Amino acid sequence: MRVFILFFLSLVTLTSCSKNGNFTVTGTVKGLKKGTLYLQEIQDTLLVNLDSLQVDGNPDFEFTTDLKEPQIMYLHLDKKDASDYDDRILFFAEPGEMTITTSLKDFERFAAIIGSNNQIKWNDFQKINAQFNDQNLDLIKNSFDAQKSGNQEAILKYDDSLNQLLLRRYRYTGNFAITHKDFEIAPYIVLTQIPDASISYLDTIYKSFPQKTQKSMYGKQLKDLIQSRKVQ
Repeated sequence: MRVFILFFLSLVTLTSCSKNGNFTVTGTVKGLKKGTLYLQEIQDTLLVNLDSLQVDGNPDFEFTTDLKEPQIMYLHLDKKDASDYDDRILFFAEPGEMTITTSLKDFERFAAIIGSNNQIKWNDFQKINAQFNDQNLDLIKNSFDAQKSGNQEAILKYDDSLNQLLLRRYRYTGNFAITHKDFEIAPYIVLTQIPDASISYLDTIYKSFPQKTQKSMYGKQLKDLIQSRKVQ
């Protein structure tokens, strides 16, 4: 399965002196003594630094900016020492206030994020999606072992299991998007998880969305994807 990936063509830094805005994210990075935190977003395939904060002893942070609508943002840590703990937390921001609590050692994996309804739905989706990922890795390993041993019956069995798992994953993702069609997360997960699904399936999902969702940032991107695939 090809997974849609946001392609970072380059990194753009914007200097932000104003602390006015309709969105504020606060939090703490336990164990962080020195480094730089960045608030980032994607703008036309570019990963953009909206604001930054130099950390020198105090692990707490606060960023404020303007959001036109709920969207994916990133909290990036650039740690200024020999360690490799440079990570990026993806979160679904909404106008209002959010809180991110994490640690230096497990910056991305154990981040606790609250304050966004879309983030709650994203967390729910990720729990099941992680199970699909684990099953897929197990089947790939078993298929590889079968190929090394030359066991044709086992190879066919695992190939069939991989195809069936892929179909279940597509159905789950589509059903999740339709079930949560009033949230901006719905078109986002379709774009990032199953962009190579059949055009008719993508079109059916898109048409199930209310107008508000269709006109959202990710709703428009999903529409563009469908239209571009129709002319290929």
